[in-house]
Amino acid sequence: MKFIYLSICFCVLLVGCVSTKPIPSNEGMGPKKTIKDQKMASVDGTPRKRLMVLPFLDTNEIHPESFRENSRLSFISRLNQSGELIVVATKDLKESPLKDLKNGEFNLSALGPKAAELGVSAILEGKIIDIKVSKQADSVGLFRQLKTKFEVIVRIRMALAKSGKEIFNTSKTVSLEDSMQRVAESVSTDKMIEANPVLMEKLVTEAFLDFQPQIFTALSKLSWEGRIAMINGDRIFLNVGRISGVQVGDLLRVTEEGEEVFDPQTGVFIGKSPGRLKGTLEVTSYFGQDGSIAVLHSGANFKENDRVEQY
Repeated sequence: MKFIYLSICFCVLLVGCVSTKPIPSNEGMGPKKTIKDQKMASVDGTPRKRLMVLPFLDTNEIHPESFRENSRLSFISRLNQSGELIVVATKDLKESPLKDLKNGEFNLSALGPKAAELGVSAILEGKIIDIKVSKQADSVGLFRQLKTKFEVIVRIRMALAKSGKEIFNTSKTVSLEDSMQRVAESVSTDKMIEANPVLMEKLVTEAFLDFQPQIFTALSKLSWEGRIAMINGDRIFLNVGRISGVQVGDLLRVTEEGEEVFDPQTGVFIGKSPGRLKGTLEVTSYFGQDGSIAVLHSGANFKENDRVEQY
């Protein structure tokens, strides 16, 4: 009996030590998550055109491949963030574009039609022509002022995907000056800046991004288009969908291929002539990563690879 009495007392004391703090109903549940469907159209509400950015080239073989690739990926990321276009990965090509290199440049006329099969409007080649770093510094004194000037020369070439014809080719020089102070240090042998790949990658990326207005202007001369990928009964599968900015309920025109028109005197690309109208489609749903399903709205005799455009 004495043992049972002691056991009961011990249990009472143990219960009294337990915290009686109420537990909120959502404790341990984590933050509330809200999921929203985002419209992937461009900033002005029109569907986005597709651009393929080829691996960056470099006249200086000393720079590692990672240097060029990291700069290209940053460049692509910034282009995609603009909402003006979609950059298509080169890995979707059947073979590496590097196989078409000739004299240190891509064969755009050969790569263009291959990219066009992926719904690409234009292809872009970026090349690092030169990177220069020059410095000026005080030769004496405990606190020495170091002025560093970076100069990057880059070039961009763009070509129409369908024909591979070049529509843009220009180079730019971008400079940046930086001042910093060293304490009791021989700044003339300071290799910190040259050995900083992150800084150089950022500078190269910014140099290429300086071409953005010209890239968008060149693409503005191209009409947005998609393709009929497959016809299965009354369902028509398109190679453009939500990511490209196509919306359920959109009406799309189906046309024959138009002709690319160039100025006969300057050779400058003017635009594409409209092809013969075959009919219209109505988008009903999406499929895959960036595809959509449509049904016949008007017209007839559609076939795979027919061109679709905004109504």
